[in-house]
Amino acid sequence: MRPRPALPLRTIARRCDLPITDTFMHRLIDEATIQNRVKELGRELSELYADRPLTVVGVLTGSVLFLADLVRAIDVPHRVGVVQASSYRGRTTRPSELTVDMNLLPDVRGRDVLIVDDIFDTGNTLQRLVESLVHCEPQSIRTAVLLIKDGRCEVEMAPDFHCFRIPDVFVIGYGLDYNDDYRHLPWIGALDEADL
Repeated sequence: MRPRPALPLRTIARRCDLPITDTFMHRLIDEATIQNRVKELGRELSELYADRPLTVVGVLTGSVLFLADLVRAIDVPHRVGVVQASSYRGRTTRPSELTVDMNLLPDVRGRDVLIVDDIFDTGNTLQRLVESLVHCEPQSIRTAVLLIKDGRCEVEMAPDFHCFRIPDVFVIGYGLDYNDDYRHLPWIGALDEADL
């Protein structure tokens, strides 16, 4: 009798409902590279906003880790606020209808605002946030994202600052999630289509 071929680990994990780990994904950006780039961006922003009233506004929930590291790397006084914007729900890997909640936004009238988001995909989230914040009468609005995903932009705008460009793959880690899991990973990995 011939032995049956072994099942791929991904198939076994999926059938047993085991968590996806770095065994099941390709690491795109390691922790040290992320930390070095965030510190570098913090220095750039510190120079730009020296002696200016800055409010850094993070977009929940994906930007939380990036936001926390970035505000510590900005070496000038600044306020921190958050807004909630979501177009991904559950296990979906493509954006759907965008919802925005600005109830947690501090008063930004007359202040320079830096919107911090995790990923610039279609660009619809960032564009809508900028349009919404204009009504709050800030002195200026700029945007910073951790990642720009190539080949997906649907808007005319581009982020003012970014840390990394990535190919059109679904990524998790460092705040980015799949079905609300894997945000805790200190690095960024790409999931294979077979794992989604």
